[in-house]
Amino acid sequence: MMTATQGVAERAGRVHAPTPAPDVAIERDDRGWTEYVNAHGAGTGYHDWAWRRVFEGAFGHEPVYFTARRDGVVVGILPGVLLDSWLFGRALISLPFVNYGGVLADDRGSADALLSAATAFAASKRCKYVELRHTVQQFSELPCRRHKVAMVLKLQAPDVMWNGFDRKVRNQIRKAEKSGLTHEMGGAELIADFYAVFARNMRDLGTPVYGRAFFEQMLAAFPDRTRIHIVRSGSIAAAAGFTFRTRSTLEIPWASSVRDLNALCPNHLLYWTVLKSAALEGCGIFDFGRSTPDEGTYKFKEQWGAQPVPLCWEYGLASAADLPNASPANPKFRLAIAAWKRLPLGVATRVGPLIVRSIP
Repeated sequence: MMTATQGVAERAGRVHAPTPAPDVAIERDDRGWTEYVNAHGAGTGYHDWAWRRVFEGAFGHEPVYFTARRDGVVVGILPGVLLDSWLFGRALISLPFVNYGGVLADDRGSADALLSAATAFAASKRCKYVELRHTVQQFSELPCRRHKVAMVLKLQAPDVMWNGFDRKVRNQIRKAEKSGLTHEMGGAELIADFYAVFARNMRDLGTPVYGRAFFEQMLAAFPDRTRIHIVRSGSIAAAAGFTFRTRSTLEIPWASSVRDLNALCPNHLLYWTVLKSAALEGCGIFDFGRSTPDEGTYKFKEQWGAQPVPLCWEYGLASAADLPNASPANPKFRLAIAAWKRLPLGVATRVGPLIVRSIP
C-alpha cells in the first residue's frame, strides 16, 4: 500500500520507476548502428560499422558487435573482435589494432548490459579477458591500464600554428623545403609507396608489420575519409602517413620515414603539410595517435604543441590472472625485437603480417 509520503513524493516527481534493462543482441547488419554512432557525442571513427569488414577482411578475425535496445530503439553499442592469438591466447577486444573502441551507451544500465553480454560471450568462447579501449574510465569496478595517452592538438590557422612552433621545428621544416622535398596526397594509387616506407620502418623498430591488405581494406571502406600522404626526395618516398577523418577530427594513426634520409627532415615536412591541409579543410582537432609518455614518439608529437590525453583500457578478466601486456616495451619481448631488427626486409615483410594478426 502506498503511504501518504510516497504519494506526495511521486506527484512531486521524486520517485520514478526504474529504467528497464535493455535487450542486448549480437548484430549481423547495421540496423541503426551507424545512425546511433553518428549521433553519440563520444563516438569515435573506429565505432563505425564498416570497421568490422576491415577486421574480418584484413585479419580473418570474427567481429562480434553488440547492440542494446529498449522498445526497439538503440540505446548502446559495443563493437568487438574475437582474437584467437597463438601468442596471447583468446580474447574479445574492443578494438584491436586501432586506438579506440569500447562501449557507447545512453545510460549506465545500458553500459552494464553490454558489458555483461560481452563478458558472457567471452566466457562461452573460453577467452582470457575482455579488453575495452576507452578514452575515459566507464566501469569503476574493472581493473584498467593507463599506459598510453592520445596526443591531441587544437588546430588553428596555418600562420598562427607556424608562429606557435619553436624555432627548432620551423628550422627543420625549412630544411626539408630547401632540400627539395615535395609532398603528395592521394588514395589507393599511393599505397605501394606508403607501404614500402611503413614496412621498412617497422622492421627497423623490431616490430612485425601489418599486411598491406589492412590499409587497402581501410581505403576501400572509407574512401572519403582516408588519405595517404607521401614526402619525396626526387622520386624516392622518404616519409609517409595514413590519415583518417571523423567529423572535425583528423587522425594520423600510422606514419613513418626512411631513416637513411632523416637528415633531410622529411617527417617534419610530412606533419606540417598534413596539419596545414587539415586546418584549411575545416578540421578543429588533430590527433597524432597514441603514445607512451616520455618515449621518443611522445616527445616528437609534443614539440608540435600536442597535449596528452590519458586513455583507459579496461579489462573484464576471466582466466587471465594479470592484466595483459602486448606492448613492445614489455621486457619479455626485448630479445625478439632485437632479432627482428636484423631480419632481411623482404623476410620481415612476408612473415610480419602472419605474426601481427595475433598481436592486438
